Amino acid sequence: MTIASTSEVVSGLDNVVAAATRLSSVNGQIGELIIAGFPLEELAGRATFEEMLYLLWHDRLPTAAELTPFTAELAALRPLHPAILHLLQAAAQAQVPAMDALRMGAGALNLDLPDDDPYRQAQAIVARLPTIVAAYWRFRQGQEPLAPDPALSHSANYLYMLSGHAPHAARVRGLDTYLITVSDHSLNASTFTARTIISTQSDLASAVVGAIGALKGPLHGGAPGPALDMVFAIGAADKAEAYLRAKIEAGERLMGFGHRVYKVRDPRAEVLSQAAAAMYQADGDMALYELAKAVEATAVALLATYKPGRNLQTNVEFYTALLLHGLDLPTDLFTPTFAVGRVGGWLAHCFEQQQNGRLIRPQSTYVGATGRQWVPLAQR
Repeated sequence: MTIASTSEVVSGLDNVVAAATRLSSVNGQIGELIIAGFPLEELAGRATFEEMLYLLWHDRLPTAAELTPFTAELAALRPLHPAILHLLQAAAQAQVPAMDALRMGAGALNLDLPDDDPYRQAQAIVARLPTIVAAYWRFRQGQEPLAPDPALSHSANYLYMLSGHAPHAARVRGLDTYLITVSDHSLNASTFTARTIISTQSDLASAVVGAIGALKGPLHGGAPGPALDMVFAIGAADKAEAYLRAKIEAGERLMGFGHRVYKVRDPRAEVLSQAAAAMYQADGDMALYELAKAVEATAVALLATYKPGRNLQTNVEFYTALLLHGLDLPTDLFTPTFAVGRVGGWLAHCFEQQQNGRLIRPQSTYVGATGRQWVPLAQR
């Protein structure tokens, strides 16, 4: 197929529709995120991660009789091949970034994935990503990794493998809510990467590795840590206005505000704000939560004054940082934990793309030189 050189180039593929999906719908104008037919608010504070995963893969919530074996199957697939543990230990000794370690570990999952059942492969990938992150991080701290506990839920086990103790129920609820909130978000960069890879008839692990590579970039996975750093730097609600005004007047970006898609408050920010409030109230520092709320209100008001018409509202990064900090996760693990939540969505998109069976192969418009002729090396 030949495309004329005058074809319009859509930078960043803005508003280009490249797939039909039942998995999620984003309406940035009204701040709406629908996941498998449910408004995010219906699911995030109620479902478990396992229920959400089942919904994404089966297009319906599981019954109790379906959820029990599904949960047990995931739990049984959590352990890593010994060679992956050796790889993660080497990565920790080299102090590579956590996202690089996750990518390396995911790239080695084919050592022992079930080779005759794509569905079981997907279950194993989802089950093992938290084990990779936790094992790597414990190696980084000079500690031995902990074996997964099959008696714990997906979220509870992740927190246990990181900390070494069974987490408070409020923390498990908080992490479940976070993982559900980030589980799918339309055709974002990492999801598009996964769909492109699987469209070549490559394997699921390769698609996930590519998606992790895309998520690592700060323009996609974000940098939620600086949003919390800003709150700590302010320190007290009465200092927020002066601090934020100085940053805006210096031309600096306020981390945690503004989004390429959402022109109103990111619905994920609202869900995570409520989840953080419940978690901090039950097992945390409510003074920090109240400070974050005050900083948010001041920032939104100042942005409306300094940048009228831009609608720079709170995005998912702001309360991601607060919630994950409340779970005692270091900032280095914020984006890997995002991947732990998003991997179920990546794989659901892979299943959709496999059903479509169409290779993703966009075109480009050539804008380089023409008419060149070869000049021998001695004459150049």
